[in-house]
Amino acid sequence: MYVQGRIPLADPLSQKAVLEHPPLRQRDLPISSFGPMKNFFKLIGNVRDVRRSSAIVYNTMDCLEGSSIAKLQQLCHVPIFAIGPIHKIVPAPSCSLLEEDTDCMSWLDRQAPSSVIYVSPGSLASMDAKDILEMAWGLANSKQPFLWVVRPGSVHGSERVESLPDGFRAIVGEQQGRVVKWAPQKEVLAHNAVGGFWSHCGWNSFLESISEGVPLICRPSFGDQKVTARYVSQVWRVGLHLEDELERGEIESAIRRLMADKEGDEMRQRAMNLKEKAELCIRIGGSSSNSLNKLVELIKSF
Repeated sequence: MYVQGRIPLADPLSQKAVLEHPPLRQRDLPISSFGPMKNFFKLIGNVRDVRRSSAIVYNTMDCLEGSSIAKLQQLCHVPIFAIGPIHKIVPAPSCSLLEEDTDCMSWLDRQAPSSVIYVSPGSLASMDAKDILEMAWGLANSKQPFLWVVRPGSVHGSERVESLPDGFRAIVGEQQGRVVKWAPQKEVLAHNAVGGFWSHCGWNSFLESISEGVPLICRPSFGDQKVTARYVSQVWRVGLHLEDELERGEIESAIRRLMADKEGDEMRQRAMNLKEKAELCIRIGGSSSNSLNKLVELIKSF
């Protein structure tokens, strides 16, 4: 993303607004930390160049990004089809590289409705041991039931769940917390016991969450995750954005705000409203359904 020649940024943590793209700040821009900046620019250039493409397909919905899709269509000479959420239109079999712990579903069955916060920082990002320590005690001190995914490799320098602090399991007990290496995420988010999702805010995870009416605590790591987190908290207002260093007191406060306070109830209601809109999009006559039909007709015309 070129923003009037200001990339690379002098201060990647700047709070200055990006006037061309409200409500983003400079710190929210999807700057890659992988490899030289010239590779990032090349990637962006390739994304903008549709070349001989006949169409562009996005896993999104008009109810989320209708105005942005319309603006993008004005810049592109090929049709754009928004056909999301794809996982609701064509449910796919699990392709996880890690074995899912399906036993956690029976643990969820024993929890009260909308009481559990599901915590999963994603399949790629890793964190420092200090961060996982703060997360652990923030979760424990919140007194809120949680299902926490700590996958192998999620902590720098460790491959095992034993990275959790000493005494943590004994303090939280089986009733308050369940720690797994991986979970069947779509099924977890659809469970009536889950009332919140601590997420890295990858786009697929975000869509899976709002498709079930589950609000979020956003802790993005890189790329578009920061943009999504900003929109979750400031535009769609279905979640909280945890920024800067993780600290157990702030984590505890965020969990309680989302799971136990009126503020969280309001976010949950807005998330449920988005769920209803998503369901309308994929029904016959809905925007995503119509776009999918048009895409099929385009393919058949070749």
